[in-house]
Amino acid sequence: MSQDPIAIIIITAAGTYYAVQWIGDFRRNRTGSPHPGALPGAVGTTFNLLVLAVAGSLGILWLETAGEYALGISMEQSNVTWLFLAAMTAAAFLEELIFRGFLVVDNKGRAALVGSILGFSLLFALIHFHWIEWTGPDSGWVTLKLTPSALWWTFILFTNSLWFYFVRFIPMNRNRSLLPCIATHMASNWGVFVIKLFQGHVSALY
Repeated sequence: MSQDPIAIIIITAAGTYYAVQWIGDFRRNRTGSPHPGALPGAVGTTFNLLVLAVAGSLGILWLETAGEYALGISMEQSNVTWLFLAAMTAAAFLEELIFRGFLVVDNKGRAALVGSILGFSLLFALIHFHWIEWTGPDSGWVTLKLTPSALWWTFILFTNSLWFYFVRFIPMNRNRSLLPCIATHMASNWGVFVIKLFQGHVSALY
């Protein structure tokens, strides 16, 4: 995710806008008058599923952190500012709306569902671009970066995405609510920020 202040403002504004729309659709569903063009997953779910979703996400975060120390890459994390937390929160909602909301094939059988989950999870991991390095025009703009840290973080992103899809389509989530996905993604992002804070990777507001 870009750490440029302008990009952070854009991501935060977009996330806030669609979150307001989604919450409005969620409230209409709660009152029994759903909007015909409602955003995906704007329905309720159970508290138990929310707890399960967040617990699983924190378990993956523990695995990620333990892996960083085992591979000796914990100090390779990017440094961020406090302003970045707003973008991390907004991005969690936007990514869930796009990937777990829209980018899934859930009406053409189990094989299509599983295939789309695997394919879009791979896409989710790759578009975070840990596996390339921006080097500028003199070096062809980007170079392939297959370091232990790049491979590990890409793997963790893929695993996170599988978990986010799992809590969307688990039988416990009878209404296919996006709430567990949003909650678990935000818990993961906030957890990453807290770990960065304790490791000294968070600086001032700007």
